[in-house]
Amino acid sequence: MMGHVRGLRLLAGAAVALSLVACGGANGERPKTASSTPGKAYSRDPYPSTYHRYPGVPTLVRNVTVFDGEGGRIDNGAVLFADGKIVAIGQTLDAPAGASVVDGQGKWITPGVIDIHSHLGDYPSPGIRALSDGNEATAPVTADVWAEHSVWPQDPGFSRALANGGVTTLQILPGSANLFGGRSVVLKNVYSRTTQGMKFPGAPYGLKMACGENPKRVYGSKGRERSTRMGNIAVDRATWAKAQSYKRKWDKYERDGGDPPERDIAMDTLRGVLAGEIRVQNHCYRADEMANVLDMAKEFGYHVTAFHHAVEAYKIADLLKASDTCAAVWADWYGFKMESYDGIGANLALLEKAGTCAMIHSDDANGIQRLNQEVAKALSAGRRAGIDISDAVAWKWLSLNPARALGIDNQTGSLKPGKMADVVLWNGNPFSVYTRPEKVWVDGALLYDANDPKRRPVSDFELGQPGSGDVK
Repeated sequence: MMGHVRGLRLLAGAAVALSLVACGGANGERPKTASSTPGKAYSRDPYPSTYHRYPGVPTLVRNVTVFDGEGGRIDNGAVLFADGKIVAIGQTLDAPAGASVVDGQGKWITPGVIDIHSHLGDYPSPGIRALSDGNEATAPVTADVWAEHSVWPQDPGFSRALANGGVTTLQILPGSANLFGGRSVVLKNVYSRTTQGMKFPGAPYGLKMACGENPKRVYGSKGRERSTRMGNIAVDRATWAKAQSYKRKWDKYERDGGDPPERDIAMDTLRGVLAGEIRVQNHCYRADEMANVLDMAKEFGYHVTAFHHAVEAYKIADLLKASDTCAAVWADWYGFKMESYDGIGANLALLEKAGTCAMIHSDDANGIQRLNQEVAKALSAGRRAGIDISDAVAWKWLSLNPARALGIDNQTGSLKPGKMADVVLWNGNPFSVYTRPEKVWVDGALLYDANDPKRRPVSDFELGQPGSGDVK
């Protein structure tokens, strides 16, 4: 109990030291509440974000190599940001009066890393059963659950991802035990007492779906439906047919009035998908299964935003491009189970060459801390295969493409004037194994500084550890 109290004090102290607003309501404003009108129930968020950007100061970082996140590179460049937004990038920029000026000689600056596939908070550290809240493995269809209701904001993984990996935004997903796993949530990687205080303002929800070995193993091993791939698709199709019927009833009610249909929380989410307001994030490995899902999406009138893991995406790059479906992949995680057997290291490079929307992802509390190095491996594999992609273009796999797949690329993902100042200063080439983030800004607020112990807040579960500031 004393450790918990001391942890809260440390977190509070860090917030004061950083001049941060931990969650909504701290500025005296009452959080907005959702309307109780039953219409459009699927698209309204009854738990709206209470995120407020942390205060920062106008900052100019100069004499750096800039990767702008959109494929551009500026040598001996500069980035200026203020009031939470990127103001300008170029080679010769003047600092406004009172600005903080950082000399980045020999260093690199990039947009913050965005991880489209994370389970931080719903599979937090310590990794014990009591904190395992990512899979509602009780039925093949659990579209009624929302990942944000499992996220623990004090997971030490968040600060590690920020400090070690430069991760400024991440999507938290339910696990992949179920065909319909539930809603995902997009978070900014900021310190907060509540999940709503981290929720990315205005980001669309996602629907986690899964195909292949995971759902068929989880339920088939229990002698329950479904135990085969054709059984998986059968349950999917029956569920989408039910969702179409549900949507028709609600559309009629909203058009003609009368008594509202009975609410179904799971169908609310699927109705949102059919209306194009909730994005399908689909766990899938094999090319043939991804093709089956794309066919099913055409049958029922929804869009697959991204296939995750997608180790065989290179086999159907043309189909993915034609359907405007992204692939979120690993650099070299394959061969660890049968459906991942045919993965190759050049997957990302081949997808890029085909013009497909592609990106790196972690699905791992350790991997999220070195996604820049994972991209370096994918680049190297591509070059060995004769696909020469520049470092600057490859940074899209870490920022702009995941932002696009999350529906937030108009707000973040590149160092474009007017976008959020989610920025990382690296102490060397970010594709080197020797490089680490030196400073990380979120909305222009300096949340991590490798040279300032006060800018390294830790969770209460890390108290007493070296580097926590609690060891004398």
